[in-house]
Amino acid sequence: MSLTVVGSVAFDALETPFGKRDKILGGAGTHFSLSASFFTQVNVVGVVGGDFTETEWAVFERHHINTDDVEVVPDGKTFFWSGRYDYDMNTAHTLDTQLNVFETFQPKLSEESKNARLVFLANILPMLQKEVREQCERAEFVAMDTMNFWISSMKDQLIETVKVVDCIIINDAEARQLTDEPNIHKAAKIILDYGLKAVVIKRGEYGATLFTKDSYFVVPAYPLESVFDPTGAGDTFAGGFMGYLAAQNEITNETLRRAMIYGSVMASFNVEEFGTERVDRLEYNEINQRFRDFKRMTHFDEIPFERSVTA
Repeated sequence: MSLTVVGSVAFDALETPFGKRDKILGGAGTHFSLSASFFTQVNVVGVVGGDFTETEWAVFERHHINTDDVEVVPDGKTFFWSGRYDYDMNTAHTLDTQLNVFETFQPKLSEESKNARLVFLANILPMLQKEVREQCERAEFVAMDTMNFWISSMKDQLIETVKVVDCIIINDAEARQLTDEPNIHKAAKIILDYGLKAVVIKRGEYGATLFTKDSYFVVPAYPLESVFDPTGAGDTFAGGFMGYLAAQNEITNETLRRAMIYGSVMASFNVEEFGTERVDRLEYNEINQRFRDFKRMTHFDEIPFERSVTA
């Protein structure tokens, strides 16, 4: 069972109230594939420059991630993003963006990547996402991400891409912007009406919500005392979500719900340290323990209330 992700492999420079990193491994494709690798075989499709060293490749190798479809431009530079977080860790302040080789990125998929059972289209140009989707004809379940820039600059093209996938994973602000609907329940219904099987709306520190045609499911965020760096948390969530689904024989409402929990579990580890540092050294027993923690936090007995009537 395999999973393909198409997205950015990048360098980040980060500053939060808890520390600073001048150059670390980042990118949507990186965070997603690292998270998903704990559940299934992952193929990552992306592009890097000649400045991408053995240190960065080793992260993918440690987790047995297939990087055959990561193009290397020897005389180019890898996509670079610099950002700062204040105490409101939900808001990233972009300091610098250098697209470099990512500016002319044209995904090149091998037969192995094209034939993956599940596919995730990370945040890239909507037209490229649609082209990739059309190449992956045999995929059983295709999910995508997007961002406010594409919604505001090319909404019509983006909606055409949404119509050819099975699931979209976006945050609440993006859902409202995409549908011009302030209520996320109504927004999700509008998106589902494009023909999707599922809509996942992320709500940062408040968790995430799954909408399907006939069900509704909410998962809280894992309670953490320290959040060092939220960069890549959404992609890590998507990696856990899609990775778990790829490991299942079929995708049902029940497996989608469990995938939501695993997505939240993986995202909770991602924010505990900078970049990929925490997820890179994660152990399976930690994942399973946190999954059990989620079960305890959200479980309750179904005992209907009955009012006692006294004379």
